[in-house]
Amino acid sequence: MLYQIYETQRSLMEPFSDFAQVTAKLFANPLSPLGQVPLAQRIAAAYDLLHRLGKDYEKPEFGIRNVDIGGQHVAIHERVEIDKPFCELRRFKRYADDPHTLTLLKQQPVVLIVAPLSGHYATLLRDTVRTMLQDHKVYITDWKNARLVPLSEGEFHLDDYVNYVQEFIRYLQKQYGNCHVMSVCQPTVPVLAAVSLMASRGEPTPLSMTMMGGPIDARRSPTAVNNLALHRSYEWFENNVIYRVPSTFPGSGRRVYPGFLQHAGFIAMNPDRHASSHYDYFMDLVKGDNDSAESHRQFYDEYNAVLDMDADYYLETINTVFQEFKLVHGTWDVRNEQGRIERVRPQDIRNTGLLTVEGELDDISGCGQTRAAHDLCTGIEAPEQRHFEVKGAGHYGIFSGRRWREKVYPVVKAFIAEHQPPAVNVEPPAAEAPRRPAPRKRTGTPSAKGE
Repeated sequence: MLYQIYETQRSLMEPFSDFAQVTAKLFANPLSPLGQVPLAQRIAAAYDLLHRLGKDYEKPEFGIRNVDIGGQHVAIHERVEIDKPFCELRRFKRYADDPHTLTLLKQQPVVLIVAPLSGHYATLLRDTVRTMLQDHKVYITDWKNARLVPLSEGEFHLDDYVNYVQEFIRYLQKQYGNCHVMSVCQPTVPVLAAVSLMASRGEPTPLSMTMMGGPIDARRSPTAVNNLALHRSYEWFENNVIYRVPSTFPGSGRRVYPGFLQHAGFIAMNPDRHASSHYDYFMDLVKGDNDSAESHRQFYDEYNAVLDMDADYYLETINTVFQEFKLVHGTWDVRNEQGRIERVRPQDIRNTGLLTVEGELDDISGCGQTRAAHDLCTGIEAPEQRHFEVKGAGHYGIFSGRRWREKVYPVVKAFIAEHQPPAVNVEPPAAEAPRRPAPRKRTGTPSAKGE
């Protein structure tokens, strides 16, 4: 019933939120009669804040239209390469009309970014993607909101997550010869499982794995997130945080861990910080500091947009990663796409470089949790393993913001380049190329071509 109550409350709040937005604009407009009343700016700021606290936050866009590469303007076309029931493999294809730049783009490494499925959308990694596009062909896993997936598509398990990652890796290997994989936060565990299973079968594995701020071994430096999962039973989670999607959504009847509960958990971790941030936003509006106010909006437009997770996936992640620590104990079995059970053996990985990145002040995945991957991947030679701790960085700082761009990215870029063979075939096979119309005579600037 909680989900239905929440949706009812949200529906009731929607007209009040819309009213607050309109009223804020009336008081903020100097040409409006209401804009002339005393304290109009404060009243407008108060209504604007009320609107943002009560509005519904939809999935944001990546909104990456272009990047600068070597001083050249490069256009970005976002498209879906593979559409699975619970995930889209999304590509950011780059276009340039400068021949030298186009040649450079075609020679750059291919990177699969595996985004978290832990409450937020993949757009949380927008800054990660935008920065990586400067020197890499970029693909990302864009996980779908489970409440929008019809029951006819079946359930989604942690095993399915692992199988999705393997399918995406194989797709890129087929297209380009091989690829690199970067996982941020939650997916470090299933990505390590996916690559381990490929290695155990004798399949080609990615050239490198970059793992950032993830719970490989959640026993180390436990955080509030780890302690909650450890001190509550599996049954407690199943009975208290799992609900069925209301009939107003395509996924009606699906058992999910609702996004609004995850969002409440995020806020509860740092309530004072969020309260202070909203107060600062109010004061920025009063002072007319539009740049600071817009920065607040952009952050919370992303932070407040959450998705539902399929119950089976969520509960299995809690049990496997945070309660029984199956990966580090060597007891994790995964059912593959053919229905066979396979044991996850990270020690079988041999021909893949491993880079782990942690934030010194990470309050989501504590120090040492990601570094534990090195203890498991004993088959990788020591010179091919690297660890980097980002001083002064919290969880989000290792993949977004100034520290990511200035400190982390140069390390990631260098590591990928180090494991990129110069002779690798970076262009898709001719048979895979899309058909193009016969060339026509043109005048003026030639059209842009893609990598």
